[in-house]
Amino acid sequence: MSPSPPIDRQHLIEGLGKGLRVLESFSDERPRLTATEAGELTGLTRTAARRYLLSLVHFGYADTDGKHYWLRPRVLRIGQTYLESSRLPRLVMPFLQRLSMQTGETGNLSVLDEHDVVYLARSNSPRVLSIGFHTGARIPAHCVSPGPVLLSGLEAPALTRWLGEHDFSRFTANTITSRQTFEQSVAQARQQGYGATDQFINLGICGLSVPLLNRKGHGVGALSLTYQREAYPGESALTKLLPGLKDTSDTLRSLV
Repeated sequence: MSPSPPIDRQHLIEGLGKGLRVLESFSDERPRLTATEAGELTGLTRTAARRYLLSLVHFGYADTDGKHYWLRPRVLRIGQTYLESSRLPRLVMPFLQRLSMQTGETGNLSVLDEHDVVYLARSNSPRVLSIGFHTGARIPAHCVSPGPVLLSGLEAPALTRWLGEHDFSRFTANTITSRQTFEQSVAQARQQGYGATDQFINLGICGLSVPLLNRKGHGVGALSLTYQREAYPGESALTKLLPGLKDTSDTLRSLV
């Protein structure tokens, strides 16, 4: 997606940005934080971090036992507001549903947010067992098929910077943990027009992805299918799933 134009810092509310950094410092690995820990994670003093945390508690976004702080469900309103107000997921959803019915697999719409692929829409597979990532899931970009596809739209300097800053953690024996190897997969996705992963983050689970372009040819996201490896031996996923993905992307190009 095209970056927003730069904004003169004199028009910014710096305190809002710091508060959002404190909010984002919570994670699966850090569900409960002290003011000191929040300050270390955000580059703030303990006193400043504590004031932001107490503000989050006051407005219902966090809770505390006097020492530790944790988020409350109200935080979900922020993400839900985006999903409800954004045109792209609502527009793409009917096409994802059709694609899932045609292929029997789970269809997804995703975008790149810094170093994560974020899933904005999902159409469950008609199978009894549905696989894939739920709406709102954030997955390291080197582990899922939309990653190379979304990164293939970056200019060379931006891609080089991204690669240098990314943490290539291992999730399975198949996960790409080499910067050079992943850079090659991005180049391959750019050349062939699709990306594929084979059990990079979950054993037995694979993905296939194509870019979603607008009528001007600019990337606005990626469409993908998640499927079980055993259902598509060899290269059969490319012949059975890729045509439908490309057709869906081509159809949407004049609409997004």
